[in-house]
Amino acid sequence: MACILHIETSTDVCSVAVSEDSHVIFEQHDASGHHAEKLGTFVDEALSFTDNHAIPFDAVSVSQGPGSYTGLRIGVSMAKGICYARGLKLLAVPTLELLCVPVLLRELVEENALLCPMIDARRMEVYAGIYDRALKPVRKVQADVVTAETYKDYLDKQPVYFFGNGAAKCMETIGHPNARLIENIVPLAKWMQPLAERRLMNNQTEDVAYFVPYYLKDFVAKMPKKLLNT
Repeated sequence: MACILHIETSTDVCSVAVSEDSHVIFEQHDASGHHAEKLGTFVDEALSFTDNHAIPFDAVSVSQGPGSYTGLRIGVSMAKGICYARGLKLLAVPTLELLCVPVLLRELVEENALLCPMIDARRMEVYAGIYDRALKPVRKVQADVVTAETYKDYLDKQPVYFFGNGAAKCMETIGHPNARLIENIVPLAKWMQPLAERRLMNNQTEDVAYFVPYYLKDFVAKMPKKLLNT
């Protein structure tokens, strides 16, 4: 299989992990929100661990957002720097898809249920996506202003599980008997392993020079190509 360094900085939690042949062999995380301080230390520890065990890296995976502007910028910058320095492939893991992994691994979810991971924005706003149990997108990721109607079409048909740091504040407003809240689900680097390995196997790699976090994608897409190449 492969050895992959995973970096996750989309929320207040900063985490780094290393996976080899589908097993997590190193993991560190910190919930203080001090990404600029913690990430470099965690990455140095991960690189020392693999170097001491003579384990060569194949790729670096990074959580691409949505999430904290500052956190994503720090994480993506670190990931790209390592890829440049070591000649590694870059893999981008969507943060909302990542949030679904611990739910599918640890929770009892009805067969026909949908998953709705949420990243907090402000007031009653969240970034959210909707997935089935196979992690196939049912609705694209977008910014939602949550009302009782926002997810009603899905909730009228089947259970929907809401989780992530934007979910709890929305439950009273959603107010539907098919709405389920799962608490304490945070994106961690160790959960990136299956998603990153699948992308590496399918050769879904990113251009290290031009890759940007989620919040800059639309901006970069609208830029003239001649500016991107300068």
